[in-house]
Amino acid sequence: MRHLYLALGLIAVALGAIGAALPLMPTVPFLLLAVYFFARSNPAWEKKILDHPSWGPQVRDWTERRAISRRAKTMAIGAMATGAVVTYFTLGEPWYFISIAVLVICGSWIATRNE
Repeated sequence: MRHLYLALGLIAVALGAIGAALPLMPTVPFLLLAVYFFARSNPAWEKKILDHPSWGPQVRDWTERRAISRRAKTMAIGAMATGAVVTYFTLGEPWYFISIAVLVICGSWIATRNE
């Protein structure tokens, strides 16, 4: 089971790295998954993520207090809004309705989290 958790943690880190490069894909949710999996397979790698200067504070805020910083909220909602606009101009109707639904549902959830 430990090897499965390790593999899933590595996949989550890879997806998080892709998210760091692509503005419309999240990073921190994948790192949260990686921390969960590494806690069960490789605590040293879990600690590396938690101690990371850029991503560590956000991951720790969520794991310890279920909190999202105001800056992170603004960035996440802004990225979803940008995605909705890009979808409107590239795919048009009815596809941009999906982006708007994601923005409203996920954005509302993010906005109501602790800071």
